[in-house]
Amino acid sequence: MVKEIIQKGFIRLTPQKTVGFSLKEMETRKKSVAVVVDENDYLLGIVVKADLFRFLREPGHYEDYPVELAMTKSVITVKPDDDILKAAKMLRENNISAIPVIDDENKVVGIIGLEDIVDYCIQKNSLT
Repeated sequence: MVKEIIQKGFIRLTPQKTVGFSLKEMETRKKSVAVVVDENDYLLGIVVKADLFRFLREPGHYEDYPVELAMTKSVITVKPDDDILKAAKMLRENNISAIPVIDDENKVVGIIGLEDIVDYCIQKNSLT
């Protein structure tokens, strides 16, 4: 189950946070992905460092722009009780590196990435 590998120490951003703030937060916390949520933790979007760098390369885009202009709004998600293999397939099929985990109310409760799945597989196979 996804809940076995969920990462709860993920970066939460509000849509008004700037692109510059978001990049600094990712760098400081050594993360490459952040979820964008409202004040009640409802998922609004997701952003990865590569999205932010692509955004900044566009003429007229600046670090003080809100992150909501650079985020992906159509987000693929999983639930805590979903199968890890299902999550892995979703990551590969959609060529993404991380996926938010949402509860039944669509609130973000965590995130999982390819590294988490690989670590889980290594740990599981080293116990046998």
